[in-house]
Formats: sequence, C-alpha cells, structure tokens
Amino acid sequence: MKPAAAEKIAVGIVGCGHFGRFHALKAGAEARFRLIGVNDRHLERAEKVALEVGSAPLPWPDLLAGSEAIVIATPADSHFELARQALQAGRHVLVEKPIAASLAEADILASLAAERGRVLQVGHLERFSAAFRALAPHMQRPLYIEAIRIAPFKERGTDVSVVLDLMIHDLDLVLALVASPIESVDAVGAPVASPHEDIANARVRFVNGCVATITASRISFRTERRMRLFAEAGYVSVDFVNRRLSLISANGSGTALPGLPGFSITESAWEDHDSLAAEHAAFAAAIKGEAPVVVDAKTGREALAAALMVSESMAASRARAVASGLLASG
Repeated sequence: MKPAAAEKIAVGIVGCGHFGRFHALKAGAEARFRLIGVNDRHLERAEKVALEVGSAPLPWPDLLAGSEAIVIATPADSHFELARQALQAGRHVLVEKPIAASLAEADILASLAAERGRVLQVGHLERFSAAFRALAPHMQRPLYIEAIRIAPFKERGTDVSVVLDLMIHDLDLVLALVASPIESVDAVGAPVASPHEDIANARVRFVNGCVATITASRISFRTERRMRLFAEAGYVSVDFVNRRLSLISANGSGTALPGLPGFSITESAWEDHDSLAAEHAAFAAAIKGEAPVVVDAKTGREALAAALMVSESMAASRARAVASGLLASG
C-alpha cells in the first residue's frame, strides 16, 4: 500500500561510506522522507553517520522491518542481495549503480519490483544533473560522441573496474542520447593501481550508425569531464567541470564564425544544483505515485549490459595481447 500523500515515507540507508553518508544527509533533508536509521557492516561508521544526521544505527533486519523504502549505497558486489531482500520484504528500493553484478541478477530484481508493485530506482546520478539537462535539448540524432571522464586515484570504488566505477556514467548518458541498440564494442583497459582496470577506452558502435568513443581513468593527475557530440546540424562541446556548453550550428542565432559561412557559435553556462537531492526527490515522487521512475530497472540494466560488453571486449583485447607477446601472461 502506498503511503498517503501527507504521510512521510520511512526510509533506511544501508552503507555509510563516503557516498552513503551523502545519501543519509539528503534523505534526512528530503521533506517527504523520515529517516529511521542507517546500517553499515562497520558499526562505528554507522554510529558516526547516525549521529551526524540525527538518526540511529540499526541492524539490517531492524532497518528493513521499520522502513518503507531502502537506499542501498554499499559496495557493488552486495547490491543484488540487499535489493533482493528489500524487494521481497515489500520495500521500495533506490540502489546505487550498478544495479547488480550480472544481467540475470538485474532481471530478478526487475521482476521482484514488478511483482510486488514497488519502485526500483537505480542511482545513475548524471540523469539528475544540471549538465545533462543543459545538454540533452541541443543534440538530437548524434552521429559521433566523444566522452572523457578522468580523475586522480582514490581507494574508494576500486572494488570494481573503472568501467563500473566511472565509465558507466557516460555509457548511461550516451545510451540516453543515442536511443539505439549497441551493435559492437572494441575496448582496451589496464589495471595500474588496483586489481581491476583503472583506465579504459571503448569504441561503441550503435545499430543506427552512431559511434561513441569513451575514455575513463581513475589514475590521472587532474579531474576532467568533457563530452563532444557531432550531428548533421552542428556540434556541441560540454565541459562538465567548469559548467560550460558551446554549440556550433547552421543558421543559428549565435555569433557568426569567421571562415565558416552560415554557422554560428553560442556559448552558455548553467547553474549547478544538488543532483543527489534531486535524485532523492524523484525517488519520493515515484513512491507517492506523483511521477514515473526516472531511472528504472530497465535503464539500469541497459547501462550494466553496456558496461559488461566493454569489460568483455577489454578481456578479449588483453588475451590477444598476451597471445601475441605484447603483454606477459598472469
């Protein structure tokens, strides 16, 4: 049964690490939520976050029993089991990306949510960003996309490869912009500072002819997030860090470009907003039936499928390199 419009939704947070702490803060501030408690496998971490947000550290069974909705912000390998238990208990779920470790697990979660009539939202945060809202209206039917997402090394997130840690964000955005099935993937990657790939590059070809080149690194000396999109009618360049968008188009209303007759450039910026707060607000709205789920299980599955295709292509590329003697085995 959905809570009445005037009632606050009892929410529990599982996972009190770096990102889980932020989830607890946003859930505590969301007007339609009542944060009943937090949970973490490290009790002292749960106690610290609970004190900060004015809540209580609770064992997982108690958190599950007392909640109407669960936010899962734990390491990726635990997403499926925690989400499965929550959905089976009839709870709404916001699970961080990736939705699960395999497509079979993602399908089980989607089926459970449908059977129980519960909201299952996946934490692809970029869908709620001001940057995506600024970009999407300017690029219809892209022919080529180049995305770069690089950052200095941090221990957090190294339980998975850079593909599931960082690249999956851009894979999700590209899938949303292209709106066509993937035809093929050619990717390379390498572990440098962790047991998993820390740098990766993928060339993704879509059925409709669009091609995307996506680079992700978590071992860089600087932070850079850019995307360039080309279409028949023009070109868009986005600097996500500095919040700048440049649009070159034919017959546009911007500044005329010398040496390129008929084309103009329009430069704009956007005001940043709290994407995580927007994600929580969307979760609350979906639970109350006020709006559809913005990033549903199908969307989360598609992003996971793309990430797994990249990972499989990286493994195949590495095997070829070992077979040719370019890389040592092991």
